[in-house]
Amino acid sequence: MTAFTPKSDFLRILQERGFIHQCSDLEGLDSLAARGKAIGYVGYDCTAPSLHIGNFLTSMMLHWLQVSGNKPITLMGGGTTMVGDPSGKDETRALRSVAEIEANKASIKGVFSKVLRYGDGPTDAIMLDNADWLLKLNWIEMLRDVGRHFSVNRMLSMDSVRLRLEREHEMSFIEFNYMVLQSYDFAHMAKTVGCNLQMGGSDQWGNIVNGVDLGRRMGTHQLYALTTPLLTTASGAKMGKTAQGAVWLNADAFSPYDFWQYWRNTEDADVVKFLKLFTTLPMGEIAKLAELGGADINQAKIVLANEATALLHGRAAADAAAETARKTFEEGTLAGDLPTVSVTEGEIAAGLGLLSAFVKAGIVPSTGEARRQIKSGGLKLNDVTVTDDRANLTPAAFNSDGVAKLSMGKKKHVLLKLG
Repeated sequence: MTAFTPKSDFLRILQERGFIHQCSDLEGLDSLAARGKAIGYVGYDCTAPSLHIGNFLTSMMLHWLQVSGNKPITLMGGGTTMVGDPSGKDETRALRSVAEIEANKASIKGVFSKVLRYGDGPTDAIMLDNADWLLKLNWIEMLRDVGRHFSVNRMLSMDSVRLRLEREHEMSFIEFNYMVLQSYDFAHMAKTVGCNLQMGGSDQWGNIVNGVDLGRRMGTHQLYALTTPLLTTASGAKMGKTAQGAVWLNADAFSPYDFWQYWRNTEDADVVKFLKLFTTLPMGEIAKLAELGGADINQAKIVLANEATALLHGRAAADAAAETARKTFEEGTLAGDLPTVSVTEGEIAAGLGLLSAFVKAGIVPSTGEARRQIKSGGLKLNDVTVTDDRANLTPAAFNSDGVAKLSMGKKKHVLLKLG
């Protein structure tokens, strides 16, 4: 970022914590937020039953908007999910049924109350659903009143379209219209609830600034765009991926213990960045943790895991995860609240291979990776290193409670339970 000294608490907090990537008008937004007049939203499509860690980042932007005396809006994409956002995708998203979208919407709503306060006050968050207005649109009126403000030339230049075309991957007409609908959301909420700010990841920049431009053309008040950097680790990998898949925010999709472990396993170089982005710790405390080096950096990782997990799942869940980890790693005990995966006696009798067992447990993504881990001594069954990649899991591996422990390294443990 170029040199900029915010007057508002909102942009000061976001700047010092590393949230700001692009902004359409920093000074204008700063003046608005300093007066407590920023009304900002982030949109969340209902493509899965749970949000993921990238959504956690944008929900933290809404959190700091509220903390600084401004008003946040969480927009559920009940309408836009029917179309599918092409951003960052090489293939058309699978179209979901209305019933599936509604089920996903209901499943993901609860996460926002963890970081936002909802109510009727001037800075209380509100939740809207774009199905309420998008599903009522008349096609001809939409083309005449909204579509005429869009340049196809400019739409083709947007990354979500341009990159797909450059790679010669087909883009459907329905996807091509997604940015029109997202832009209309912004203009509609500007007129109906006074919204003046849209935030999102940097991959949404084109869609968001289109909304700013549409608002201008349709006669709304001044609108602003603000994006946060896409998350990558210090090693350059995309953040939020594990052997089990995405880091989901719902506890039934990704357990609080797994969530805690995810942060505990953060690369050394990322600890301070993630403390700023994914916790509400004061900057002074983060500065002290930043001074830790060598093996002491593990203490900062534990603080990160505790605070991030407490923020999303509650302090009790964070404490329980930390205690499970301590028992497992320090005492070597078989903590009963480790992640558990069921396996049937029929699967064992049929000859379930150890490689397949590690895949089933979500410890590795494939049998090929399991085989590579065995060659390097990385996999253990009941704390004994696995050496035979052709071995099967036998009844003898399970204790009297019908439980066996699979491990990769010192930090990844899953219980297999005969069910």
